[in-house]
Amino acid sequence: MKGKIAAAKYLPPSAFPSPPKRSQRVPKDFGLGRASSRLPIASGKTVNREMLALVKKHRHGFYLVAALQLITAGCALISPRVFGNLLGKLSTDPKHAHIITAVLIAGSALIVQTLFAYWTRVKASILGEFVLSSLRERFLERVVELPPNVVERAGSGELLSRTTTDIDHIQWAVRDAVPIITICLVSLTSILVAIGLTAPVFIAAVLIGMPFIFVVTRRYLRRSPQAYRTEASSYALMNSILVETAESGRTIDALRLGPDRVERSDAALSRWIEWERYTLRLRCQWFPFVETSYIFPLAVVLLVGAHFYNLGTLTIAQITTSLLYSQMMIDPLEGLLWWIDELQGGKASLSRLLGIHEVDEREIRDSDPDGFEVKGENIRYQYKTGRDVLKGISFLVQPGTRLAIVGPSGAGKSTLGKLLAGIQAPNSGTLTVGMSEIGYLPVEKARSHVALVTQEHHIFVGTLAQNITLAHPDATSDEIWSALAAVDADQWARDLPEGLETLVGTGGTRLLATQAQQIALARLVLADPHTLILDEATSLLDQRAARHLESSLSKVLEGRTVIAIAHRLQTAHDADVIAVIEDGKITEWGSHQELMKAGAAYSELWKSWRDEG
Repeated sequence: MKGKIAAAKYLPPSAFPSPPKRSQRVPKDFGLGRASSRLPIASGKTVNREMLALVKKHRHGFYLVAALQLITAGCALISPRVFGNLLGKLSTDPKHAHIITAVLIAGSALIVQTLFAYWTRVKASILGEFVLSSLRERFLERVVELPPNVVERAGSGELLSRTTTDIDHIQWAVRDAVPIITICLVSLTSILVAIGLTAPVFIAAVLIGMPFIFVVTRRYLRRSPQAYRTEASSYALMNSILVETAESGRTIDALRLGPDRVERSDAALSRWIEWERYTLRLRCQWFPFVETSYIFPLAVVLLVGAHFYNLGTLTIAQITTSLLYSQMMIDPLEGLLWWIDELQGGKASLSRLLGIHEVDEREIRDSDPDGFEVKGENIRYQYKTGRDVLKGISFLVQPGTRLAIVGPSGAGKSTLGKLLAGIQAPNSGTLTVGMSEIGYLPVEKARSHVALVTQEHHIFVGTLAQNITLAHPDATSDEIWSALAAVDADQWARDLPEGLETLVGTGGTRLLATQAQQIALARLVLADPHTLILDEATSLLDQRAARHLESSLSKVLEGRTVIAIAHRLQTAHDADVIAVIEDGKITEWGSHQELMKAGAAYSELWKSWRDEG
């Protein structure tokens, strides 16, 4: 389905069919469906529409490159004409042949041609950079806006492949292919016009190989775009498997999954190599026929020229000039076809980049929340059809309440946290914040009302202040220090070499995992939403530090609704209300004292946790 991605986290190499054999009829899309990629792949029409939009956006640059190349091609056409006329003069009246003049004219034209060719290439490269910049900026803007659930399903390897390999392919295509194709088209047009002005009869002769080139090229282009897309997707799958294997190395060793991962990696690598060989076979079938089509027109020009020379309707000068022009057509024609082939790989990568813009899993039903009440009615959610993770949950959280959600692993606590934060909407039932369904609000509006902090934290390259003010770019230094103090991070922050201006992240000061967690919480303090979801947000701190931090946060967040998914039951002890989730259902609801008196699951969990502590 358009705009959807496969629900499975892992796609086996079998998701990509083997390349068709020589004797097989090639399916229209090589069996490459939407589910063959973890993220959507844009259709050919979408890619062509985007390319046309880019050309229109940068049309002035294309006009300039075309004009400069027209002058360059015009200068290149002077030498064949001069030498053709010289040869004709030598054959009829050698005494009046001005050889030195001809050489000076041809040399001057060559110098001017060289200067304008250099200028054309410079402008073409600059044009390519502007086009590439537009593509890259749009792609990166969209990537950072992807919903977290989409990123989780896609996997790090898929996104890494699109942000590195695919952008590199597009960079090659846009920077070189598009400008050079423009130059080749202008050159071919200029040469044809020059042949028409010299001897119109030769136009048909030089174009005699074009139908053959058209047929073999059309056959190639009918197969190559889909093949290149499948090749790129199979490479991304292989890359994903390798990245995930490296990231999960310890788990793989602990569970003795090494042979299985090696088998999967080999299978993915083999499938990618198969498609690489298939695209190479397509090129090997295409280029020999095209090369033959270059030589054939030259032979025809010689034969036609000899025939009309015998009839006395053409001169040696016309034949020589036209023959030189015909030979000049080989380079731009070869370059045009070569770069069209290179452009296929770029278009395949472009289709993968543009596919990011087709991710549209979030249905928008805009409204303005009225109040801070959080309410769930018969909420159900499933990752896979027929397997509910949440099974008809209903609850009501009054504004300013501190709610703790506890339960065994896999009970659905984190899933409920994502629904509460509006990352995903329930499959059925309603979940509202201020009587607005949080899962259908625009992302920016949802984040202004509800914020989620998980146990996964990220430090971005930049200063400490820039990292903290992501949620509130206009925050002052005093506000930043207050946020750091609220999460017990002001002391170590003041000890950094340059305080708030210390460079952190890759290449900067290395922060501990606990410090990264405190920075994430400081961002939350600055964001100042009325409802906070804390999904084990203090899990990396020791018990004493976590308790002190939670105490400090409670003072800063007083009056706000705080929903904490707790793995430490001390967090639940301090909450106003505790919800116990078991097997996707809320089995208990009440304060710590009420649940202890009930003597059910929470009481047993508390006693077990206290005894272990």
